[in-house]
Amino acid sequence: MANNVQQKADAPMTIQEISEKYNGGKRIIDFVGKKKIFFCVSLGIILIGIVCNFIFGTTLDIQFSGGATLTFSYQGDIDQNKLHDFIQAKTTDRITTAFSSDLVGGTGNNVTVQFSGNDSIDKEIGSTLEADLQKEYPDAKFVCLEENSVDASMGFSFLLKCLVAVAIASLLMVLYVTIRFKKIGGLSAGVMALVALFHDVAMIYFMYVIFRWPIDSNFIAVVLMILGYSLNDTIVIYDRVREQRKLMSRKIEVGTVFNVSASKTMRRTIMTSVTTLGAILTVFVVATVFNISSVRGFALPMMIGVVSGCYSSLCIAGPLWVMWQNRKAAKKAAAKK
Repeated sequence: MANNVQQKADAPMTIQEISEKYNGGKRIIDFVGKKKIFFCVSLGIILIGIVCNFIFGTTLDIQFSGGATLTFSYQGDIDQNKLHDFIQAKTTDRITTAFSSDLVGGTGNNVTVQFSGNDSIDKEIGSTLEADLQKEYPDAKFVCLEENSVDASMGFSFLLKCLVAVAIASLLMVLYVTIRFKKIGGLSAGVMALVALFHDVAMIYFMYVIFRWPIDSNFIAVVLMILGYSLNDTIVIYDRVREQRKLMSRKIEVGTVFNVSASKTMRRTIMTSVTTLGAILTVFVVATVFNISSVRGFALPMMIGVVSGCYSSLCIAGPLWVMWQNRKAAKKAAAKK
């Protein structure tokens, strides 16, 4: 009888027993067991992004590559494609056009023309193009509102500074995770959090490539915001893992500990993401209705980043951390033999 009791005590707990004891009887989602599916999904998206990158290439906004920007106001409705072709025919530089409506300034409809590759803007280009537009569209009353230019060397320097800012922010975040979560393997937690951050940045970057948007200051702003948002989700999960590690028996596998921790935080993580998405979606809809391209160009990548951040925290960083811990435990066991 004593032997049966001892064998029962030594027997590993079933998932149902763990659920009853540590998760209030609620279902424990096997994130670690499904890691291959999660990894394949991410790698598939990245592969598609790489292919699109080879096909379309990466375009830098004039903020980074140098060039000139002219903003014109006009009245009435004009075929945007024909207007783009008309302006393109007036210059040898590649141009991009963005249309918007000025509801505050009362200037009516606006078109912003970007000329890539100019070291500095010709002082006469604005007045010359304005005269050409007024001649081609006499009823539209084209007026040049603003002229800006960016030197190519200054734009490249600005890009490098932005990339350095992203790198420093990432390293500081990982250092913070490494120090804070020493008890669950600080270095592994920090490195895998960094992998998740790279995953999220890749998702945003490939979205720009697929939609053929130029990399601009909006991209840097979105990346920095998503780095903080994604890391916050990861920290919440790591914090719960640390708590569960104290509560649960050491005989329970680290993968099960993570599954319990992630299952407990999943509802909070998803609800936070849905709430954030709702707010950003509202901004995106308003920007789309009023044709505010700059705001729309910020809101859409943010939505993608929020979804990716939620996904990477639960499905990428955690399972990778478990793999690191299992490998570390296996090496210790082999060293003792």
